[in-house]
Amino acid sequence: MEHPITTFERRQSILRLLQAQSSVHVGELAERFGVSEGTIRNDLTALEESQLVLRVRGGAVLRESQGALSTLATQARINFDAKRRIAQWAADMVEDGDAIALDASTTVLNIVPFLQERRNLTIVTNGIDVSRELARHPGHTVILVGGQVRSDGNATTGTLGAPMLKDLFIRTAFVSCVGLTFESGLTESDIQQAQVKQLLMRSAARTVALVDSSKFGKLALAPFASLSQIAHMVTDDGIDPAVVEKLRSARVGLTICGEDAVDSYPPHTPERKAYTIGFANLSEDIPFAVDVRRGLERAAQDAKNVDLVLADNQLSGEVALGVADHLIARGVDLVIEYQIDEKMGSVLIDRFQRAGIPVIAVDIPIVGATYFGVDNYRAGHMAGVALGQWIEQHWGGAADGLIVLEEPRSGTLTSARIQGQLDGLREIVGDALLARAVYLESGNTREISEANMRDALRSLPDTHRLAVISFNDDAAIGALNAAHRASREQHVVIVGQGADRRVRQELRQPGSRIIGSTAYTPERYGAKLIDLALRILRGEPAPPAVYVDHVFINAENLDLYYPD
Repeated sequence: MEHPITTFERRQSILRLLQAQSSVHVGELAERFGVSEGTIRNDLTALEESQLVLRVRGGAVLRESQGALSTLATQARINFDAKRRIAQWAADMVEDGDAIALDASTTVLNIVPFLQERRNLTIVTNGIDVSRELARHPGHTVILVGGQVRSDGNATTGTLGAPMLKDLFIRTAFVSCVGLTFESGLTESDIQQAQVKQLLMRSAARTVALVDSSKFGKLALAPFASLSQIAHMVTDDGIDPAVVEKLRSARVGLTICGEDAVDSYPPHTPERKAYTIGFANLSEDIPFAVDVRRGLERAAQDAKNVDLVLADNQLSGEVALGVADHLIARGVDLVIEYQIDEKMGSVLIDRFQRAGIPVIAVDIPIVGATYFGVDNYRAGHMAGVALGQWIEQHWGGAADGLIVLEEPRSGTLTSARIQGQLDGLREIVGDALLARAVYLESGNTREISEANMRDALRSLPDTHRLAVISFNDDAAIGALNAAHRASREQHVVIVGQGADRRVRQELRQPGSRIIGSTAYTPERYGAKLIDLALRILRGEPAPPAVYVDHVFINAENLDLYYPD
């Protein structure tokens, strides 16, 4: 029997992988080493505490990369944590299929690890290191702008690439600078670098500037952009409040990335009353919740009179309390609360009500708050009926067992999505299957769902037709991963809740054992939430509950609702 590797050996292997490929992803490492994603997260945390790696969303990068990035090591170390937070938030502005431009700066280079989950990007850059790093991730088109190679070998410079760039349409150009003043705008120390940045910006519909706070007030040799040419700026929380007000008066959209919260300001419109809305997100590690937050940011920008204070509840009631205190201290006008623990809801609403702050609760009801989100029973019922119909068609109406991946913390109202699935399934296949149901906790995460599903499969070695209903898509993906690791994918059929981007990608795989998921369209939450929030803030009548529309997404109708 092969001797299992020790924790030390696994962590050394992770470091060797990082030296070879610059970044690693939690899911890929878990599959490579045959351990849970929670174990890998612990490994990466230990390596970060040893100053060997830096955690990024979904994985890690070397604290000081070797090889391809070594020529930028000195610059990259300057304000690295701030640059990483800036890059992480800027990457959220990139959508699948986008054409973007990246300059050759170290700040912009930090975006690359955060683009791993995007699909079919076209990236135009003059950064040799940027292009090299992007080329490690197949599926994107990378175009290196021609020109003279700079003496340090990091970038091409000059205007030789101008003819090519003038025929391209780029959605967003991401640029940084050496200095920024209100009089001179963004400036560079190298004239030819400034020229290339101007060319990239001319080809783009909008320009996003990534500027850490150390750059404000500094002036370099060559100006390349005025503030009026910048659609949005992303910086860190070291920025002087007086600079914030001047940027807003200059009508520059602004995102300020702190360690615990992010402030998002639209361009200043003095003729409209401005509101500050706090958003306490479920978890920045859950794609569904990230899609909700992205949509909220877009809607706030479109509204032009909504400032956002964004924070992460991290799937923890205790963290949610700390976030609530932070939002109250910030003096927000309204809070959009997205948290998992129903029992904590009464504590949260009490704190907000004592501060005179109205609350909208997303997906998890809170007594005293306006509810927005899932019509839980209806959404579940759709999936249950679809699962029953699949069992009738493929297994002659009979399954050997039923796994229910639930989430008790979310409370009785949210558990209606599980009850809806059970009732829909019963309508098609009868009561016998439900009498054999095994209930497992999903933990609202892929990792916990996978671990509990793996144990269930071990306890049911002779069960060859196993139906699975899920609290959400994280649970569905976890169940699928467990079946895959046990080489028992053909023994399961799974339905999800949410139809998030991972499940939609899975549905495009021929013969997937996830047969569908009820769509909640998290990318559309933002516009409806901002509309509801503004109605409440203006004192207009608002319903006690606003439900999203649902449709069951499967391989047959996926392209109709989500064209690839």
